[in-house]
Amino acid sequence: MTKTSVSAVDTPRRQSSKVAFASLIGTTVEWYDFYIYGTAAALVFPKLFFPAFSPGAGLLAALSTYAVGFAARPLGGIVFGHYGDRVGRKKMLVISLFAMGLATVGMGLVPGFAEIGIMAPILIVALRFIQGIAVGGEWGGAVLMAVEHAPPGKAGLYGSLPQVGSPLGLVLSTAAFSAVSALPDKDFLSWGWRIPFLASALLIIVGLIVRLRLMESPVFAQMQSAGATVRLPVRDALTKHPGSVFGAAGAFIVINTVFYLVTVLGLSWATSHLGIARGTFLAAVLVASLIMCCTVPLFGALSDRVGRRPVFATGAILVALFAFPLFWLIETKSTPLLFLGIIVIMGIGHPLMYGPQAVLYSEMFPPALRYSGASLGYQIGGMLGGLVPLVASALLITYDQASWPMAALLAAIAVISLLSLLTIRARYADHTRTDHTAGEVSS
Repeated sequence: MTKTSVSAVDTPRRQSSKVAFASLIGTTVEWYDFYIYGTAAALVFPKLFFPAFSPGAGLLAALSTYAVGFAARPLGGIVFGHYGDRVGRKKMLVISLFAMGLATVGMGLVPGFAEIGIMAPILIVALRFIQGIAVGGEWGGAVLMAVEHAPPGKAGLYGSLPQVGSPLGLVLSTAAFSAVSALPDKDFLSWGWRIPFLASALLIIVGLIVRLRLMESPVFAQMQSAGATVRLPVRDALTKHPGSVFGAAGAFIVINTVFYLVTVLGLSWATSHLGIARGTFLAAVLVASLIMCCTVPLFGALSDRVGRRPVFATGAILVALFAFPLFWLIETKSTPLLFLGIIVIMGIGHPLMYGPQAVLYSEMFPPALRYSGASLGYQIGGMLGGLVPLVASALLITYDQASWPMAALLAAIAVISLLSLLTIRARYADHTRTDHTAGEVSS
């Protein structure tokens, strides 16, 4: 084979790898920004922005502002989905990353309640809303760029790579807060907690440089040149594929529930009620997140071989069965058992669902509606799952910090998501085609 022919064969694969890597970098930055808010909501905001409340009420108030980001995510999915299907995936990725960066850095500059009174939590809520809109538009574009550039037979693997940005973002955010949490409490609460937020500025610059160098999705480019884009993709996704949108939303609820029930409410409950050291719990989350960086692409690649739904269903079943043991292990206050519980639920159960999710959702919608449909399903489910820590926090207050309501809630949501998964069909599995009936299959 000549050098020219080798280059011709290798170029598309190199481009696929470049796009997957760029999507990973961007999602890592966006999720880092989103997650540092959750850690701050658990450890800092009740004292800094809601000092007049009791500890339990202050946490509930802080988690309410945290939930604003999830409430805004479907709006982000609608806005970015519309324009992502109309003007392109790449442009939306750049805009979402820039908006997220501005909101995060702004949070690091907001004075506390003691300095500016009620304006402090108001500003935090407004910036959190912007964060929610940005992350609502981020996911669909990132995974579609990876899936639509993927080599044949590897869409599961390539689609899972942007998903690794979630645990990587958590690794970076947890590491950042672990570093500053080593400061004396006075310094941590006065200025230390702001460092992870302000450090986002550098990450945003790197992410923007990488994304601006990307090529547009070939599937979208073909649609655009053929005039195959639609005028109102969000409307068409909801009217022509409502079962897919809401089936995707229902399946995703458990993924977000696992993640935020552990990393936000679990962190607060374990440190304040059980007396587990803040650093110990964060270390367990950090280890589980590092494991996720390996298991998410592993299970994404597995879905290329055995199918999307079987892999996803295995994760939902594992979460349902492990919900009560998870909290029992945490309540032992044993460091090895704490690590075991968090690693099983976050390092294995969560990735079994999160790994194949990107490609599964992209295969549920035709290319002209793919950004809108996948984003709507993901973000509606994300909103519902993200509200679970707020509900569970209220249950903790009602039942005097008992863990069983949290465990029962997690198990019930896993069953709901499993039932939703049964309604899902991957009808558009040929990612290189642009017509609405391409590649109908059952998964």
